Amino acid sequence: MAIHRTRPPVTGFAGFPPATFAFLKGLATNNNREWFTANKAAYEKSVLAPFHLLLADVISALAEKGIPLAGDPKKAIFRIYRDVRFSKEKLPYKTHAGAVLTRDGIKGASGILYIHIDPEGCWLAAGFHAPDPEQLGAIREAIYIDPPRFEVLRAGLAKNGLMLDASETLSRMPRDYQDAAGSSVADVLRLKRFVVRRPLTAETVASEALIADTVTFAADALPFLQFGWQALTVLDPTAI
Repeated sequence: MAIHRTRPPVTGFAGFPPATFAFLKGLATNNNREWFTANKAAYEKSVLAPFHLLLADVISALAEKGIPLAGDPKKAIFRIYRDVRFSKEKLPYKTHAGAVLTRDGIKGASGILYIHIDPEGCWLAAGFHAPDPEQLGAIREAIYIDPPRFEVLRAGLAKNGLMLDASETLSRMPRDYQDAAGSSVADVLRLKRFVVRRPLTAETVASEALIADTVTFAADALPFLQFGWQALTVLDPTAI
């Protein structure tokens, strides 16, 4: 008699299913409360559930490798509801899903690992996305006082295919750094944020390979995060 073995249930992340992107595309076409309410169960099953599994597996793998990035899988995912109070765009829902891990596990902390899931393209990012003026100044100062050190760091990032995002850049050198206009780090000092990104393929996102790729990216970006964290200790010496 043939023995039929029951396949064990999936207990870890196995990839974002096609239903994830079907939901997000449907939401983009029907960005209203009525449609979302009618399809909320699909959102929870096809977007939140696999994202929770991904984060749990990534957090565990990061801890095993000693990479100081963590969070609560259920709290690390950004709410799908848009804040429309100060926006001209009044559509109520985001049409992508994103989550963030930080050094202390608190979503608003400085220095992040971000995972972006979107029908228009998925990617990973790390760095200091929206530094306040004091944080921006502290990181700029660390770059300014030791350009050779930063150039070594930048070369290491480039070796791993990571370039600083230059999409938000001042047209002129910031005040107090005009004497560095001709230096090798002039372009970096003009940045309004310090972020590196890596695109993800559809095949990776749809498989458990996303776990390893996310951890690899975090390891590649870690020296960059550590540079920023050290720079920010001038604002808070206890934040080592």
